Amino acid sequence: MQAYELPQLISQRADSDKLYLEFLKVTDLSMGLYVLPAGGTDPQSPHTEDEVYYIVSGRAQIKVADENLAVQVGSIVYVAKNVEHRFHSIEEELTVIVFFAPAEYSNKS
Repeated sequence: MQAYELPQLISQRADSDKLYLEFLKVTDLSMGLYVLPAGGTDPQSPHTEDEVYYIVSGRAQIKVADENLAVQVGSIVYVAKNVEHRFHSIEEELTVIVFFAPAEYSNKS
């Protein structure tokens, strides 16, 4: 079993000075904590794996293909592999738990 506490993950991610902290990776799943500052830019590109975003805190918009959606605490967004997407119009620091299935970069050629 592996178990995690959100405050500890938030601290580890902050100490890493990176936007994304992967904290779990097994063959069929990976998880990470993604934090974007208010007014920030989301630099990500489409992934080769399906992913789910769970918004822990903050408010923003996410553009998935040609659709825009407002996200806030408790929002859950599924993004299919290889689909262009990014967060934008970040009003409050955005803290997101990210789930990849299979694990991130598993399908990358």
